[in-house]
Amino acid sequence: MRSFEVKNRTSAEDIKKLRLITAVKTPYLPDGRFDLEAFDSLMHMQILNGAEGIIVGGTTGEGHLMSWDEHIMLIGHCVNCFGMSIKVIGNTGSNSTREAIHASEQGFAVGMHAALHINPYYGKTSLQGLISHFEAVLSMGPTIIYNVPSRTGQDIPPSVIEAISQNSNMAGVKECGIVVWSGNDDQCHDARWAFGATGVISVVSNLVPGLIRELMFQGKNPSLNGNLMPLIEWLFREPNPIGSTPPWPSWGWCGQCSACRMCLSLLEGEFCGDKGVQVLDDDDFILVGRY
Repeated sequence: MRSFEVKNRTSAEDIKKLRLITAVKTPYLPDGRFDLEAFDSLMHMQILNGAEGIIVGGTTGEGHLMSWDEHIMLIGHCVNCFGMSIKVIGNTGSNSTREAIHASEQGFAVGMHAALHINPYYGKTSLQGLISHFEAVLSMGPTIIYNVPSRTGQDIPPSVIEAISQNSNMAGVKECGIVVWSGNDDQCHDARWAFGATGVISVVSNLVPGLIRELMFQGKNPSLNGNLMPLIEWLFREPNPIGSTPPWPSWGWCGQCSACRMCLSLLEGEFCGDKGVQVLDDDDFILVGRY
């Protein structure tokens, strides 16, 4: 029996039950290494506020800037420290099928509960090529398929999802398909309560996991959803992960969370202005004060 088969004890059915999955940020030290102390603080906040799963090294976590060794190390750290309290979903997708298989095998070997896989990007393939790619990685273990045409340049059509949906390791799709998690925070309330989505893979829950959990678990709440919109719109003024970076160092919650050093001057000026960011009292902003 191969290593990923021994280590992986979570089924796709377990993953399908998750309602709040946070696409967690990756804090960095000034020298470019992971700030694991800050990362652990973020993880404790997620668990304390009811997040059920995390995506490690996804778009929000700037996995595209990590080496595969860094990917697997961070996945293993999450499993070792937090795997008993939260489901760890590693972003081990690649436009290379061979690379995606190898990364997934390593991820499952260190104990991740599920993998997140994107369709091959840049070098577009045929529909049968998409099916073959996904069938290859699905053999590794429970898998969430991520459909984001704006980043890959190719949509995953329903026919492909239908073809791979019978695989026992198919947990669901982020953004479209069978078991569905909304990938957009501004749409997750309506997706969950009006259109039957399972839950959300959220960026905003990095900041207010308790509120996003309430949005996913407590029934329709258009008032709370509306109150969250200014925060969501502010965080997505620039493409993710740029917009979700300024709050962390500015609010003193952790160290520098972005390896995109060239973006730092843009972030402060465009998002914060000359006065920077101030911590509000409860009377100023009840949402932040309570959660």
